[in-house]
Amino acid sequence: MPMPEYNELVAAAKKQIKEIDGDELTRMQQAHEDFTLLDVREPDEVAQGAIAGAVPLPRGVLEYKMDSVTTDKDQKIVCYCGGGGRSALAAESLKKMGFKNVMSLAGGYKKWKQSK
Repeated sequence: MPMPEYNELVAAAKKQIKEIDGDELTRMQQAHEDFTLLDVREPDEVAQGAIAGAVPLPRGVLEYKMDSVTTDKDQKIVCYCGGGGRSALAAESLKKMGFKNVMSLAGGYKKWKQSK
């Protein structure tokens, strides 16, 4: 049986996680909320620009290296990627790992940058 297409995987992940928009992220930053902003893009993408304060951790090593970022399962975490798909998959994976307060930035870095 073939694997579901990427868009189907992302759609399924988005049903399991919470998404926030750029305005909500900005509100959280301005309120100095305690959260980890996780950039799950590849290093070459991060080199082209990132959201201030983000911790780079590529999607491909997320599960393996997440404990280098935090082991606090209650920590609020916002994941973002280029367009919102990989971050949804990352958030779903972190949720499966026991992190209770994980979100994905809808539209990713591209949409966030357009709104600035």
